Amino acid sequence: MDYNILYHHLIKKEDLPGIPVNIRDRIKAAIEERLLKEPFLAGAPLRHSLKGHRKMRIGDYRIIYRIEKNNIIVLKIGHRKDIYWKVFSRI
Repeated sequence: MDYNILYHHLIKKEDLPGIPVNIRDRIKAAIEERLLKEPFLAGAPLRHSLKGHRKMRIGDYRIIYRIEKNNIIVLKIGHRKDIYWKVFSRI
């Protein structure tokens, strides 16, 4: 199945500027190579209040996303220490 990636409008403005360039390159490669091909295998399901969402790990960074039909909606990209509580503002 072919998937489309849709990004939350604040990712470019708030998330990416705080991430080092070399990590941004790794995140981009992970999205293109892993997430687009097999979104269910690329990330683990989240539980409790984030049920229905998934996380993909890239080193100490995480991508929080959900899958709706053939769309992958990326909600947040950030460091693992604070991504989970910050994602609530985007749900």
